[in-house]
Amino acid sequence: MPTTMREQTSKLAELFRIFLRIGPMTFGGGFAMIPLISEEVVAKREWLEEKELDDMLSVASAAPGGVGVNAAAFIGYRRAGVAGAIAAVIGVTLPTFAIGLLFYLFYSLLENNVKVQAALQGIHGAVIGLMVTTAYRMSKAAIFDKMTIGLACLSLLGLTVFGLNPLWVISGGTLIGVAYLFVEEKLGHRIATESRRKAKRAKPEAVGPEYYI
Repeated sequence: MPTTMREQTSKLAELFRIFLRIGPMTFGGGFAMIPLISEEVVAKREWLEEKELDDMLSVASAAPGGVGVNAAAFIGYRRAGVAGAIAAVIGVTLPTFAIGLLFYLFYSLLENNVKVQAALQGIHGAVIGLMVTTAYRMSKAAIFDKMTIGLACLSLLGLTVFGLNPLWVISGGTLIGVAYLFVEEKLGHRIATESRRKAKRAKPEAVGPEYYI
């Protein structure tokens, strides 16, 4: 087997193993996966930088489908192309599909069990903690000036008070962001696309692809 093919196979196997391990640990949906994905992809293996992961999460949240599956696909593609995306998606969905099927089969028999109810309450609390951590992480990268603060407040108001469909909120935020960018360019103002404090801390030699929403 050629070296390049062996390396590709090794990458695919590693992606599959990582997301297979993440999948069953993330009760509560895609956003609960983000702290674990960050630990594996940014902290341990340094496949992505913090900012790249934040940008990827913005795209994964806006794209159709579950954010955890989208994130797995993006990371897999970044690491090993289309085959990597497939390996990561299969890895992250396989255990959750199996667990979900088992719950469907046995929950009706155990739903009134006191111990099962207590376990589910504990899971609920843990999931809330994971989602709050993800929200805080994304807010540090996404909210850094008056415009982004205003958009965040409007989005929260639209979702919680007026019950708007998230699709309309995402679409509206995208249009407002593009319009704001256009107006600022016409006025000749300096445009900030990330926190200036974070940008100052960045190493000047760190060069990589940038994605802006």
